[in-house]
Amino acid sequence: MQSNPEALQRSFAHPDHPLHYIEAGSGEMLLLIHGSLCDYRYWRWQLPALSKEHRLVAPSLRGYWPAAFTVEDASFSIARHTRDLAVFIEHIGNGRPVHILGHSRGAQVALELACAAPELARSLILADPGFQLGGELPAPSFHSEVVRLLQDGEIELALSSFVDAVNGAGTWRQMVGWFKTMVKDNAYTLLSQFREVNLSVDMDRVSRLLCPVLLIGGANSPPRYGSRLDALEQALVQASRVTIPLASHGMNLANPKAFNQAVARFLESTQGS
Repeated sequence: MQSNPEALQRSFAHPDHPLHYIEAGSGEMLLLIHGSLCDYRYWRWQLPALSKEHRLVAPSLRGYWPAAFTVEDASFSIARHTRDLAVFIEHIGNGRPVHILGHSRGAQVALELACAAPELARSLILADPGFQLGGELPAPSFHSEVVRLLQDGEIELALSSFVDAVNGAGTWRQMVGWFKTMVKDNAYTLLSQFREVNLSVDMDRVSRLLCPVLLIGGANSPPRYGSRLDALEQALVQASRVTIPLASHGMNLANPKAFNQAVARFLESTQGS
């Protein structure tokens, strides 16, 4: 990654699927979990800044670039990604709990990981989680139209439709070249992700988490994300919450300075806890 020449690209020999990741820095480990259509390249502005005090490890989840699925694959799921990361942490974290940061779909993976294996979570940071709440009526989905466009070979239109739906109208048009390349590399993961539509989270289970939690939202993010953060804030009495100004859903790219400062302050606050 040109933005952080000191970062090292590595591969973990998972029992049934290699896990590619990048890492930088030393100290307590911070695991970065990307969201839809992304991979470890998504964290290009976090690696150089946050690795000054921590060991940052950013994997590409199963099915994403550089080993991206090109057809629907049943091994692609929140549950599978959670299990993959639990094995990964136990290997790379030397048996010690780690700080976990997830964005968007990756925030659901992070939350499930902390709930399923609380002994692995030193702290939890959730940035604009996009999951459905338990008991909530299914929201109208745009996924089926995106999948149809992908199957018809309308890649650019499919991706612009998806990105604009989760970030706000006109977002795709404003995206820089490297981001569009990353998204196109992961386009067909949406064929597998389609099966996850309306997969919900049990807030009673979430409320039993004991680790420190930081909730992050973008000031200009679509309202759906704020409603997820509201529910999490109510369920998690130990949670703190920050809003990143001048940023929508992709807040760590739109305003990386504010995002990195918020994460760094939270991590510092967990020392000795």
